[in-house]
Amino acid sequence: MKIEVKDNNIEQALRVLKRKLQRDGFFKVVKLKSVYEKPSEKKKRILQENIKRVKKLNKLKNRI
Repeated sequence: MKIEVKDNNIEQALRVLKRKLQRDGFFKVVKLKSVYEKPSEKKKRILQENIKRVKKLNKLKNRI
């Protein structure tokens, strides 16, 4: 990943970097990996994420 600093504006470059990392899901992975997650908890979390994603897709399809 490459971020260009324009006109020595480091604050803007940091914002761009943070936005790119957030879109990639980097912060989510770091949060999940910071503590041990039991396999059963992992399965439950993944199942809940899948259910949430399907509901969101169905909601978007119903709008159209």
